[in-house]
Amino acid sequence: MSACERALEYAKSLKIDESESVLVQKRILTVRITDSQIAEIKQNFEKSLGIRLIHKKRISSVQTNNLDEADKAVKQANELLKFSQPKNFWKSLPDGIEKTATIENLFDKKLDDISEKEAADIAYDLIKSTSHKKISSVSGSVNIVSETFEILNSNGLNGSDRASYISGTINAESNEGIVPVSGIGQASCRTLNSFLPQEIGKDAKKMCIESINPKKCDDGTYTLIFEPYSVGELLAFVFAANFNLKTYSEKRSCFSNMLNSQVAVENFNLIDDPHAKEGIGSKKFDEEGIATNPQPLIQNGIFKNTFSDLFNSFKEDQMTSANGCRPGIPIGRSADPIPVALPHNLKIDGKKISKDEIISDTKRGLLVGRLWYTYAVNPTKGDFSCTARSGIRIIEGGEIKYPGKSFRIVHNLPILLKNISAIGDDSKNVLQWASLPSIAPSIRTENIRITAIS
Repeated sequence: MSACERALEYAKSLKIDESESVLVQKRILTVRITDSQIAEIKQNFEKSLGIRLIHKKRISSVQTNNLDEADKAVKQANELLKFSQPKNFWKSLPDGIEKTATIENLFDKKLDDISEKEAADIAYDLIKSTSHKKISSVSGSVNIVSETFEILNSNGLNGSDRASYISGTINAESNEGIVPVSGIGQASCRTLNSFLPQEIGKDAKKMCIESINPKKCDDGTYTLIFEPYSVGELLAFVFAANFNLKTYSEKRSCFSNMLNSQVAVENFNLIDDPHAKEGIGSKKFDEEGIATNPQPLIQNGIFKNTFSDLFNSFKEDQMTSANGCRPGIPIGRSADPIPVALPHNLKIDGKKISKDEIISDTKRGLLVGRLWYTYAVNPTKGDFSCTARSGIRIIEGGEIKYPGKSFRIVHNLPILLKNISAIGDDSKNVLQWASLPSIAPSIRTENIRITAIS
């Protein structure tokens, strides 16, 4: 009998109305790069059990790494029930997993079996592909995760899933020229054959070298072209929360009361796609055992849907969108006993053109490779702030003329969405550290005011 089954059996003996147990077993292999060499290779094996009890509409939870003490964990969660207030809107845990989609490449035996030496070879490829006489040092990491996820509940739901992930990031730095500059390369996917470390290094090297001897970007209003890595940052830290049902219902979204209204240009689509090929957040069912399906959040510029877990869907008397998530670090899932509502893979879609065409059609603009310090300033209005610090290029007359120095953006999401003038055909998986996975292309936006930092 598994730890999940033992937990449910003991909860049943205590006559608990409903119980849920989640077990995650994972192998995490991390290679860290510092000063252009491998500084550490670390391998961890983790096992964790999460338990959620619902009794008389009261909810409690507990998590343990000792799988032999499942009974003790349930007993602890049962004792915590008396401190919980009844959630009278609660309905029920699901009673089974509906038919799920067939999604290829969620688990790769090569990543499950990969050795520390093979992981180090990937890191060496990253370092070598970044090498250049103008690059002073590189740093970064490779993270490889393989996991087994199991969920059971007292209503008969029984689901299990295996998954693999690989992510690599490299930061190249140069002391050439008037000021130090840097460039970043990043990629993430689910299978070893789709992971190309040489391309990551080339991206970091190109951004860094093309940033040497930057010119000041004068304060003013520009056309901005955000490249995929910076778009991923905006999706994770500016876009996502506004489509959370909880945020929307509490009127803390800048789109509250705007469902089925035009919130973006007609050519813009924002999709939560749990079935995306090689998507870091792709899965057949969410971490509450509900079958997943792609859903549009913005469709042809119209705000169509929010995302939610069971708890907050019940609270608003709605159906769950199968977005109950238990995110793990650095990638994958965890056994957190209480799920949270998150998108799986935020994806931008629309009529696409090449980045070269976007640039050639831009008279006065700035190309932004990387954003830092991105956060909401006034979430209810959609105001946000961010800093462009790497990969800035000044565009004049449809051509990239010079690298640019850092500048700050204080802007507004609803205004940005209504001023998108182009969507690139260069979509890629983007995953910042401990952030939301996204599938982001370059996008061009009009009339953004910037303030030079130096």
